[in-house]
Amino acid sequence: MQPAWKALMLDLSGVLYDGRRPIDGATDFMRQVRAQGLTVRFVTNTATRPATAIEAEMCEMGFEVHSGELMTAPRAAHDYIRQRGLRPYCLIHEALKAEFADIPQHDPDCVLLGDARDELNYTHLNRAFRLLKTGAPLIGIGLNKCFMDEDGLMLDTGAFIHGLAWAAGVEAVIMGKPGRDFFIQVVAGTPFAAGDCLMVGDDAVADVRGAIEAGLQGCLVRTGKYQPGDEAQLPEGARVLARVADLALPGASDG
Repeated sequence: MQPAWKALMLDLSGVLYDGRRPIDGATDFMRQVRAQGLTVRFVTNTATRPATAIEAEMCEMGFEVHSGELMTAPRAAHDYIRQRGLRPYCLIHEALKAEFADIPQHDPDCVLLGDARDELNYTHLNRAFRLLKTGAPLIGIGLNKCFMDEDGLMLDTGAFIHGLAWAAGVEAVIMGKPGRDFFIQVVAGTPFAAGDCLMVGDDAVADVRGAIEAGLQGCLVRTGKYQPGDEAQLPEGARVLARVADLALPGASDG
């Protein structure tokens, strides 16, 4: 018998939709969640679109999003940097630069690394490396290996973060999944304890293991970037379902 949960944390891409297409049963599932008045948080490392664009796209696909429910890794990174008065060298996607425009970036004293796509070239990575060697902290937007796009599996930022951290001999601060602090921050925005929250994702490590290590419950779905055999990376107690629509809501049994 799986433990009961009271708040639902949902990854987006690969769980609720792929590209601009809802995953089978996901919109109907979310209507049931809303009908029961359950606490929901959308938890994403997506670093190629601002939060407002993500919310608009979700609404276009038929998903209802309430104020304060979307928790993004870029927002967490922005708040972390601003609270500490840092000046970042930003290796981030063009679409996110406006979200960091209110933070001074002259004479940078930290490195912010996200999904900058083609901007993750040798020239830019080497400048980041040199900053890190002078003692600048490395702040990563998430730590995923890959993600599923409309064109197929895509290399994510985790490989670049690991490479820079290894080369410079530093430890990255991860603002996003699977960072423990990020999950704790998400839980803190609900009236529940971590153990009452269930995180559902398509990444066995970043979504599920990260959540469980932070004290939440975790569930892997076999959609999105899931690959056969990913179950071997799960900690004890993790749920595994074919899709998010197969998750039983509180009051029913999902095994």
